[in-house]
Amino acid sequence: MRALTIVHEKDAGPGIFNDVLAASAADADTWLVAEEPEPPAPAREYDAIFSFGGSVHPDQEQSHPWLKTEKRFLSEALRGGVPLLGVCLGAELIAEVEGTVTRRMSRPEIGWYGVKLTSAGAADPVIGPIGQPFPALEWHSYEVALPSRAAALARSANCLQAFRIGDVAWGIQFHAEVTADDFQHWLDDYASDEDFVEEGIEPDAIAVETEHRIAPWHDLGRGICERFLEVASSR
Repeated sequence: MRALTIVHEKDAGPGIFNDVLAASAADADTWLVAEEPEPPAPAREYDAIFSFGGSVHPDQEQSHPWLKTEKRFLSEALRGGVPLLGVCLGAELIAEVEGTVTRRMSRPEIGWYGVKLTSAGAADPVIGPIGQPFPALEWHSYEVALPSRAAALARSANCLQAFRIGDVAWGIQFHAEVTADDFQHWLDDYASDEDFVEEGIEPDAIAVETEHRIAPWHDLGRGICERFLEVASSR
């Protein structure tokens, strides 16, 4: 299997998904899209593509023109039936190229939030085995409107949390991939996120809660990645 990980920022990469990719013996390329003008290979040459998160928002093409390049690439992957898994920003970009809108939330979700699967989510091969409800680790200020040909798989009280487009593309808003070290780095740098500052969120409180929750959260994340790769390998 040949896989591609699209990384927007170096502390927001595959994280614990790397454990699964290594165990699967996948031939994995990395595209640092903000630094490299083109991907290592065309979308059709991959069996699975991941797009991860970052501090950039999907509508900031003017200040981050690489967003247009990635959207074009993801659109080619969707049209070609290449299995996709988007996390946070990656999910938002997949939704946009499918033709729906992303928009700023009235309040961001940063920290741990309860998420419930929908009936479609409970039956989904990638998301379903999580069970419900579950606490999810979040850091996002934008939300996704459900694409017209997509199934809603999970929701929080505030927004859509997971969706599937056909049987080929998944988007999750929560950070199932993040390592403890990377998340702590985000917390240490919280002042760079104006939404975090405006909300008056307490980074120390989130850090304490994360310390207690992160081990089972990593198990959940590895499970999502394993099942996605299983689906991709069966195509």
